[in-house]
Amino acid sequence: MNAMDASRPPAAAARAKVPATAWISWIALAMMTTSSVASLRAAPTMAVYGLACVFLYLVPAVVFLLPTSLVSAELASGWKGGVYNWVARGVSKPMGFLAVWCQFAMTIFYYPSLLGFVASTLAYVINPELASSGVWTACVIIVVYWSGVWVSSRGTKGVAGLASGGLIIGTLIPGVVLVLLGTLFLGQGNESAAPMTAENIFPVWAGLASLVLIVNNFLSYSGMEMNAVHVSSLKNPAKEFPKAMFLAMGMVLLIFILPALAISWVVPAEELSLTAGVMQAFDAVFANFGAQWLTPIVGVMLVAASLGGMLTWLAGPSKGLLLISRQEGYLPPFLQRLNKNGVQQNILVVQGIITTVIGLMYALIPDVSSAYWIFSVITTQVYLIMYLLMFVAAIGLRRKYPDHPRGFHAPLLGTLCVVGFVASLAALLVGFVPPSQFGGGNAGIYFVIVGGGALGLGLLVPYLFYRLRKPSWRQEATTEGVSPS
Repeated sequence: MNAMDASRPPAAAARAKVPATAWISWIALAMMTTSSVASLRAAPTMAVYGLACVFLYLVPAVVFLLPTSLVSAELASGWKGGVYNWVARGVSKPMGFLAVWCQFAMTIFYYPSLLGFVASTLAYVINPELASSGVWTACVIIVVYWSGVWVSSRGTKGVAGLASGGLIIGTLIPGVVLVLLGTLFLGQGNESAAPMTAENIFPVWAGLASLVLIVNNFLSYSGMEMNAVHVSSLKNPAKEFPKAMFLAMGMVLLIFILPALAISWVVPAEELSLTAGVMQAFDAVFANFGAQWLTPIVGVMLVAASLGGMLTWLAGPSKGLLLISRQEGYLPPFLQRLNKNGVQQNILVVQGIITTVIGLMYALIPDVSSAYWIFSVITTQVYLIMYLLMFVAAIGLRRKYPDHPRGFHAPLLGTLCVVGFVASLAALLVGFVPPSQFGGGNAGIYFVIVGGGALGLGLLVPYLFYRLRKPSWRQEATTEGVSPS
């Protein structure tokens, strides 16, 4: 492996061979990063904190977003193959499998939470009372997810355009409208639903549970390792990539913070739904200006953007898992099977069965907001396991291959990895504590659901696959044309 690494051309020579048309500007990279990270979906979660949401967004940006951005940039500029290759080389192959598994497994809980938001938003287009109905939410999750599986299994191309257009249609335009109308709402002399004084900059401390909602922001900022693969397309990565990341951080923070503040101005925290809060705010603001007829239109825009993103990402993580599993024999042949369109349909179907069961829990849990929050936390917990491994792998790779060509060297890599690892571990542990907003629930049941979902799916399941694997599961000869995306 060292000989192969040594035979590779220097980073500068490799970049010189890149065609001029392949270069991208650092501003373009910042926009790409913003479009993949920023969303209005998390705004209601932080709006319950009012002005304190600014603090709660800035903290994870410094201790999580910045380390993951710079560390993943170095890894992506030196080693292809994504998180599996990074962790497999920096730590071990079993840990590499665990990392790529967690990257896939988080989607099992991500889609129910995403589609829970879609269901509540769609309710405002049909009947706002449905937003609090668990049965309605469960039906939307099940129907929409299986429809997405059907579309993906047919190998439909061009869906990615829906997601890129979704940034403008379902995030920027509604976000700007919400902030502008919220500002006009206050300008008319209306009192803010949440106090906006200096005393409210920090969240009220009521024990550890009062800060638990910050965990959700780690998931909001996740995914930076996906965009780090473009670092080699910059003409001067060492200077341009940090500039792109800082610009993206600023844009992401504005998209997250300003709509959350606008919602807190209009909708009282005690009335805020974590799934329907965005539509509640639009409905209240439009009602103030006599334009409630715009509410369903905004709802359709938000739904279209969410569905476009779901279709784009539905098969992506499972393709990465499929590739590694065929090469190393981590999954049984049944889950490695492809349909006539070359799509890993069996993985999607099994994932769909689990998603259906999770969706039915919305119908069984009386409070839809509680179900939404629980699934969001489980999603974050599983994904954080992958980030813990990534930070450890980055230090290992710097020590094992100090002279390996890298297009970008992260400054103070050790410090960044320690800060990112500690922050990720703290967020993972804090996620097991019920937030103050759900203090009336049973803490034991909450712990069992979150712990069982995160640790069971994130650790136990991949351990069983690894222990039960057989040499016959390897299908290296049939991996051509299959690549993670």
